[in-house]
This record gives sequence, structure tokens and C-alpha cells, in this order.
Amino acid sequence: MTADGIPASAAAYGASADSASADGADADKAVEAAARAARATVADLAAAPDEQLDDALRAIADQLGSRADAVLAANEADIAAARSDGIRDALLDRLRLDPARIEAIAGQLWALAEVPAEPSRQTIRELPDGLVLTEYRRPVGVIGANFEARPNVVVDIASQFVKSRNAGVLRTGSAAIRSAIALADEVIAPALTTAGLDPAMIQLVRAPGLDSARALVRQPGLIPLVILRGSGDSTRALAAEAASHGVRTMAHADGGAVLYLDAAAEGAMAEELIEASLDRLGVCNRLNLLLVHPERWEEMLPRIRGLLARLGISMSLPPHTHPLGHEWALDPGHEPTVTIAPADGPRAAALLANEETSGLAAAIVTEDDAAAAEFLGVYAGTGAFWNASTRLLDGFKLFSVPETGINIDAVPGPRGPVTFRDLYLRQFVVTPG
Repeated sequence: MTADGIPASAAAYGASADSASADGADADKAVEAAARAARATVADLAAAPDEQLDDALRAIADQLGSRADAVLAANEADIAAARSDGIRDALLDRLRLDPARIEAIAGQLWALAEVPAEPSRQTIRELPDGLVLTEYRRPVGVIGANFEARPNVVVDIASQFVKSRNAGVLRTGSAAIRSAIALADEVIAPALTTAGLDPAMIQLVRAPGLDSARALVRQPGLIPLVILRGSGDSTRALAAEAASHGVRTMAHADGGAVLYLDAAAEGAMAEELIEASLDRLGVCNRLNLLLVHPERWEEMLPRIRGLLARLGISMSLPPHTHPLGHEWALDPGHEPTVTIAPADGPRAAALLANEETSGLAAAIVTEDDAAAAEFLGVYAGTGAFWNASTRLLDGFKLFSVPETGINIDAVPGPRGPVTFRDLYLRQFVVTPG
């Protein structure tokens, strides 16, 4: 521990944070070493009783409270470095921890510990000749995770790995590395030890630079699955790199939510949902594209303008010089912006959301049941909402458990908030009855 309260391991990173990124060979070695250390814990972890895993989650929550000062000191160092690098506004908000946020993270861990574990096996059916088909749930083993510079995600993902009996190799953006190191060394590792688990099960990659992210998706024999979160282009590039090496990914590359104000929208509710959808500007499920029925355009636009001005949000009005689905949360310096456009009815609004946005989430504000049914029937994205904020598309808000990310793939498999319930392999076992 340094004199200013920053954990020594985090401070040591800070001393070299401005140096050149690790080259590819160094990054590959660092990630491989982390993966091998994590893999060595897999057998014991698979056999751990449910109660031991839940005790580990409670211990992490306890450590967050007792080591909050060290974590906050490391986070302050990250914030200072980010400001000097020109990071601001929504991206800085993503990076920031404070006592209230730490308390909220701990509260989620306590809640997760109370969630019953998924059954390890279930009988499917009886087969001919007196045989029985059973489905077993087995951990993946080691799962990788690459995510944006948001310190809370370190704990969110680690907790899902613990609950699902998977070991993990985590890598975050360099802007959050001091905070991540403090959480790994001061909170997660001691808590796992207290619960009788091997702390090596959760590894944090500490080699700076994008080479370590690329190295994470090049280890098919050690890390067969990697969760990818972050800005669209870089995450898509990592997903392509993973595919070329035979590594499967669950990628959360794009976001940007839609809110459609129907002809039958109640004005006060519309304003309430607009404001609720803009409480955080650096998150994927915030309001990004606001669609308004032409019959309500002249009435609602002045009200929307006044509301957004009060919130410090700019409007992008027609004619637009950018795609309608341009994600403002990923546009540094322009995060406090919402695109506004007309949509000629529920079907047209849903089609615009399908065709022009990532397909993360869309909502309709209306008092007309038929209009809502039409919108919900046409919109094909991951989360659809009627008179509710798209900010609800979140693992904890929907399921009362943290998430590893939100998967928006249009293929079979986990879609929406990915939680511990999704981090397993199905095994079909046939035995005599």
C-alpha cells in the first residue's frame, strides 16, 4: 500500500502506464500464463458446493466495504490520468466509482448470493428399452472477458463466473486498470480465499495495450469462449480475430436505444420516459434515437427541446448528416446528443428501429393498445418496451442478477442480458432407468 492509499500493485502499474504497450509476444505470454493458472482451478471449482460459491459472493461484498478506501484511491488515480488524456463526459462517468456505486455493487452481490443455483441436471424423457435421457449442465471451464473501462464490470463478470463455476481471464481498458487491479487484489482474491476457493480462478490481464485483447481471443485450447464488450469497431475486430482462431464469442459491440412517441402517447409520460432514459449517457441502453409521430411533432418538439436543454442534451434534427442509428454514447465529445426524427406510425417506427439501429432495444409510448401490439409485433430487437424505459434492459433490473453483457446476436443462443444461467454447456446423458 502506498502512502496515498493506492494498492501497491495498482501503483506499480501507474508507474509504467504511459510506457509503450506490451508487444504481441509479451501479451500472448501474459494471457497464456493467466489462462493456465485459471484452468488449474477448474476441477475443484466444478465440484464446489453451491453454498461455498454463495459464501464467496458475500465475502466479495464484505471486502468491497472494508477495502473501499483503497479501491476509491486507485479509481481517483485512474480518473486523474483519464482527464490528462482528454477523456471526459460520459466516458469519464463510466470510469468513476464513488461510495454509492460501491455500495450498489455490493448490494447486487448480496442479492446474487440469495438466487438459487440452477439445477445441475434434469430428466428430459424416457427412451425405448428402459433408458432415460438426462441433461447435465457443465461449466465451460475458463471464459475470457474483454470489456470497456468500467470498473464495476470487473466485479459483475467475476461474480457471474463464480456463480456458474467457471474460471475467468479478465481484461479491461487501460483507463480503468488501476481500479481493476485494486478490485482484483484487494477485494476479489482475498474474498475467494476466505470462502475456501482458489483465488487463481479469477485472473486479470495486466499487460497494457490492445495486443493483450487480441491475445485473449487466440487461445482456443485454454479459453474457448470470450465475452466481448465495448465500442463497435474494436469489438467487431476482436470477434473476427477470435473466429479466425476458433474461439467462440458473445459480443456486445453496439447499442443505442429507440423511443417512439405514438400519436396516442400521453405527453407527461413521454417526457418522464425521455428523462429516465438519459440518466446515464455512456451506457448502451440510453435513449439514442427519438421517433415522433407526425401528428405530435409540432406539439411535442418544443416540449422535448425544453426538456433536453434542462438536461444539457443536444438535439440532432432533420435533415441528418449521419445515419439515424449513429450511437452517440461512442462519439467522444458528442455523447450528450439525441437524434430526433419523424416516424409515420408504430409499424414505420419499428421498421426504422430494425433497419437503422443495432437492434438492442426500442420502446413505444402510447395509450393505444392496438398501436402497442403493432409495434411489439414488428420490432425484432433484443428488448421491446411499452410505456417503459429501455434502461430496464439490464441483467439486474430484469432478473435481479448482474450481467456479463447484453448479447444482441440474431442467432439461437443466449440473447439479451447474459447471466450466470447462460454460462454452461449442455451434456446429454443416457442411462438405464
